[in-house]
Amino acid sequence: MVTYAYVIAGSEATGGAGIQVDLKTFHQLGVYGMGTLTCIVSVDPKNDFNHRFVPIAPELIHDQIEAALGIRDIDTVKIGMLGTPETIDVVEEGLKSQEWKNVVLDPVLICKGGELGASTDEALKAKILPLATVATPNYFEACTLAGMEKLETIEDMTEAARRISALGPKHVVVKGGVDFPGPDAVDLLWDGERATVFAEPKIGEYKVSGAGCTLAAAVTAELAKGAAIEDAVRVAKDMVTAAIKGRVPARTTYDWAWQGAYRG
Repeated sequence: MVTYAYVIAGSEATGGAGIQVDLKTFHQLGVYGMGTLTCIVSVDPKNDFNHRFVPIAPELIHDQIEAALGIRDIDTVKIGMLGTPETIDVVEEGLKSQEWKNVVLDPVLICKGGELGASTDEALKAKILPLATVATPNYFEACTLAGMEKLETIEDMTEAARRISALGPKHVVVKGGVDFPGPDAVDLLWDGERATVFAEPKIGEYKVSGAGCTLAAAVTAELAKGAAIEDAVRVAKDMVTAAIKGRVPARTTYDWAWQGAYRG
């Protein structure tokens, strides 16, 4: 029996983030991936690899969602980069067109090169976050959504997760990564009642492109397969650790996570 998962996200041409990472992660975990593009992002090698961002017309996003949901029953979706209030509106409409078992929101508030804008952040928080069953903010996004300046302790991460959960999603995975102080890359799951910590020794002190996308996509794939949230996060953490250990270089100051390194 084939398990399906759906993703609504942006394209990143180098394969280091966005829908390319999501679909690779789904495939590596034995899940048939389907996707709708919301924007096209391309790094600029002539300008310190900052991101060039081009949104896709809302009517085309609508058509993609209609096509995907029209050909088979799908109950699990990951939401990645949206980028504009107009995109958020059409994605909100698409999500509300049916019932979902799992809506995993990776709340992309910023990309390398500049903020997407306060109006977009507020629209995401008001319209998409309440529809999510799981949110997977990184360190910066967790601080922003929770209204906290920094996360220095497990208690800080737990408080941030609680605050974000109060905005809609029952489950929150705060991705501390290398930004969290100390020798370990720490991620924390708030399941609505308690916090569970997932920690592995840091592999270097610099971020690896695609690590956060990989974790959120792996959670999505495992939930689609019927896993409990804690088990899904555990698999996702293992996959991200393997992807970082197996990272590949590029002509940039950072490396790229390789989902194919996971053999779980």
